[in-house]
Amino acid sequence: MPGTELFGAEERKEVNDVLETGILFRYGHDVQRNGHWKAKEFEAEVKKITGAKYAHAMSSGSTAVATALAAAGIGAGDEVIVPPFTFIATIEAVLFVGALPVFAEVDETLCLSADGIRKAITTKTKGVCLVHMCGGMADMDSIMQVVNEHKLILVEDAGQAFASSYKGTYTGLFGKAGSYSFDFFKIATAGEGGVLVTNDEDTYNIADCYSDHGHNHIGAKRGMEQHPVLGFNYRIGELNAAVGVAQTRRVPQIREVNRKYKQMLTELLSKTPGIGFATIADPKGDSATFLNILMETPEAALATVNEFNNSGVAGFDYWFLNMYHFINQWDHIKNMQTASKLTVELVGAPQDYNDLQLPKTQNVIGRLISFGIRCTWTEEDVQKLATNISACVRKALKQELV
Repeated sequence: MPGTELFGAEERKEVNDVLETGILFRYGHDVQRNGHWKAKEFEAEVKKITGAKYAHAMSSGSTAVATALAAAGIGAGDEVIVPPFTFIATIEAVLFVGALPVFAEVDETLCLSADGIRKAITTKTKGVCLVHMCGGMADMDSIMQVVNEHKLILVEDAGQAFASSYKGTYTGLFGKAGSYSFDFFKIATAGEGGVLVTNDEDTYNIADCYSDHGHNHIGAKRGMEQHPVLGFNYRIGELNAAVGVAQTRRVPQIREVNRKYKQMLTELLSKTPGIGFATIADPKGDSATFLNILMETPEAALATVNEFNNSGVAGFDYWFLNMYHFINQWDHIKNMQTASKLTVELVGAPQDYNDLQLPKTQNVIGRLISFGIRCTWTEEDVQKLATNISACVRKALKQELV
């Protein structure tokens, strides 16, 4: 991912600003910090790209989505519809705010579908935690119709989809609150970091307090601030935020290069029989961090993956077998292997997590192979990769027919 590829003088300058003052804490110490407020600058850069009215930087994308859920009013005993294909933090966040995950089907956008959400709704459904996967976006027109029809709270986990948009609105800004990840593997990195976004002032104010032990950040003396709500420590430090500032400024250029190379790969691979692609709900809004190939069958995908491994082709993910991103491997969630008792264990899960019937999801993710796009590629690199992918697919499909 590009965030791991580009690191230079800009990042060092922002970090040195913090080191020279010695103020690593994001709040207070106004005189000593010599005008450097890296968390605030980080938030400003995110708002500049997305158009969000409010942005709040935190320690990770995981804490950002957890805070988004809490600030949106989702908590103990609330049923929340979630995807079975996501980084596991989404499900952990729902569980740890006390809510009850209800898994629903995804479609070829790799995100929850409107039909999947509709079929998962019960009288106890409070909200939807929608995840925009692999740099793209969900089909928001159809999803918002269901959300509005049933008066559900929508929270968006756009951890993998910063800088992607749908018909002019950036991911994360369709619902009550959204979140982005800036960990080491995203389009831009803070090392560790996340940002909550919202266009709702009340939601922002709750998130601001909730993510810092309930402090309302009013007044000049931290120890004398009021606490409107209970909260916890999800703060980002100034060093991480400093890296995030420089990295986020790079995103428009990274996205432009990503789109160029993704388009090249798509055109080259489209000539190979058996290769299809995931649906991009709005191609103009793609952040293009992944090329998502959909083979015709799960068997063809697995044969292709085996051929990639045999031939030394790297840089891809076969999510169907991934330990972190797909429900098939989440035994600790299915069996509630918890360190301490959660709400879901007290009130009971709304589904049998060991016997979920999600045939569309199993088929789509079984067929999916994703390649990360690198903005440091050359056109020759892209051509070589396409040639190698095509050769492996042809060989795998030939072997599959034997």
